[in-house]
Amino acid sequence: MQYLLFGPLVWKVFEEWREQGGLPLGSWWLHLLVLFAVRGLTYQFWFSYSNMLFFTRRRRVVADGVDFNQVDAEWDWDNFLLLQTLIGATVVNSPLLPGLRQLCLWNPRGWAIALLLHVGFSEPVFYLAHRALHKAPLVSQYHSAHHFSGVTHPLTAGFGTPLEALILTLAMGVPLAGAFLMGAGSIGLVYGHAFVFDYLRAMGYSNVEVVSPRVFEAFPPLRYILYTPSYLSLHHREKRANFCLFMPALDALGGTLDARAWALQRAAYDGERGGGAMGAPEFVFLAHVVDIMSSMHGPFVLRSLSSTPFANHFILLPFWPVAFAFMLLMWCCSKTFVVSFYYLRGHLHQTWTVPRYGFQYFLPAAKKGINHQIELAILRADRMGVKVLSLAALNKNEALNGGGTLFVSKHSDLRVRVVHGNTLTAAVILNEIPNNTKDVFLTGATSKLGRAIALYLCRKKIRVLMLTMSSERFLKIQREAPAEFQPYLVQVTKYQAAQGCKTWIVGKWLSPREQRWAPPGTHFHQFVVPPIIGFRRDCTYGKLAAMRLPKDVRGLSSCEYTMERGVVHACHAGGVVHLLEGWEHHEVGAIDVDRIDVVWRAALKHGLTPV
Repeated sequence: MQYLLFGPLVWKVFEEWREQGGLPLGSWWLHLLVLFAVRGLTYQFWFSYSNMLFFTRRRRVVADGVDFNQVDAEWDWDNFLLLQTLIGATVVNSPLLPGLRQLCLWNPRGWAIALLLHVGFSEPVFYLAHRALHKAPLVSQYHSAHHFSGVTHPLTAGFGTPLEALILTLAMGVPLAGAFLMGAGSIGLVYGHAFVFDYLRAMGYSNVEVVSPRVFEAFPPLRYILYTPSYLSLHHREKRANFCLFMPALDALGGTLDARAWALQRAAYDGERGGGAMGAPEFVFLAHVVDIMSSMHGPFVLRSLSSTPFANHFILLPFWPVAFAFMLLMWCCSKTFVVSFYYLRGHLHQTWTVPRYGFQYFLPAAKKGINHQIELAILRADRMGVKVLSLAALNKNEALNGGGTLFVSKHSDLRVRVVHGNTLTAAVILNEIPNNTKDVFLTGATSKLGRAIALYLCRKKIRVLMLTMSSERFLKIQREAPAEFQPYLVQVTKYQAAQGCKTWIVGKWLSPREQRWAPPGTHFHQFVVPPIIGFRRDCTYGKLAAMRLPKDVRGLSSCEYTMERGVVHACHAGGVVHLLEGWEHHEVGAIDVDRIDVVWRAALKHGLTPV
């Protein structure tokens, strides 16, 4: 809603457009709006780049990740941009700077004046103000919130109190005002100065080193002219040195320069010990892209989307062609890449993504290529020393690779434990079923999960109506049950057979017509992807099997598809339990029904909780 503050500016542009009969390219109101967008995109660029772990994981300054508390604290990070735009509109509408009325595109003299004012005014003023903000009482009232962020991030640059925003506005605005007062201002200077200012701010907060230490060694004075993410990170963590805006020379003159920044910068850039480069993870969740819309939910796209459960947003439709182009690019020339990470009890957990989309798993011609991608990811994880790799969703499809059996059989000497995590998925679904249940209706009954659920429930003397047209598959599953429990497994071929059953376990998509056979008050438990749409208002619908990670998880800032914050799919949680328990066996192929309760108890023991 805060963007409604731009209403008067938009109205001014509209009026000038109507008066001139075309787009008013000379309108300051228009330039202020465009400038706001360009500046926002500058921070967005650095946000995206710093979160592209497939590029940056070896050059991080601090190893920890941003968590949801920091995301929420920085949610309105762009308020300072709104404030500066409105201040700019006030200046444009006043007679203070008459030079604003005559716009020229370029004036080198103005650039020289702005540079001199930046070095002679902006840098010293910001340095002194910043030092003052670290002293009582200002630090507790105005600056401590900015340092609440545990890990610097491009959007952290904009997070602060109005006083801090005004100090930044002064540091940024005086060089421009000086150039215009001397009659040397230009539209190019406004855009150029704002871009360089924001670019350097976002770079410093990016937590990723981009300038080679060899550049500073070749030209040592540059160390005092340009700061680095390592330089600012030391200030952000320790709060006792490195107060400059962009030029460490001010810290050198003021006796507040922490020289450890140079060694840290080298370590971070070269991925050496002492930097924040990611080592080998101990756990990997191997996912894939669901569809084109969900691809825009990635952690490196928009934080406002990735930090909330996935949902289709109409605002993203204009970007659909771009996402479609990236899908084609990944299909042609991409390999499995790192998407996100978190830490749990000292263990680094990562999510890797196979560069394939859900629909591609159902193309016969794509089967071989997908299995090749998964196999390469498993072998890479094995070389890195990963302990457990959990296959997500369609990566463990029975028709594709036998639930991972293909890879374990082919590479018998694997040290990494390959798991499908479906044992815990079955456990989550089964523990949702009320104790007094007498019968259930099961679709997808002959699938891997359906088989395990049916065999488990019949041992509890619960009658299972298994919807399947294949008597051969049904009888095969029925024979696996102990003789005394086999009568509890009943084959049905029509949905009408479940008209008296209020517990439906859905492993196959249900249309509205099929759902109508459920009696009022039915609860639909689900293990179908994507989840069925709830058409019945007189029934209730469960979510996909999931578990909440333990409370001591660190650095988690993105949601896993439609899951809530801190919640992961049960197959992901199953891999986590496998790691925490230190189990040495693979978990591929059919689900071992006898281990369902074992895995469930292990999950609860380690602090994972059902949703």
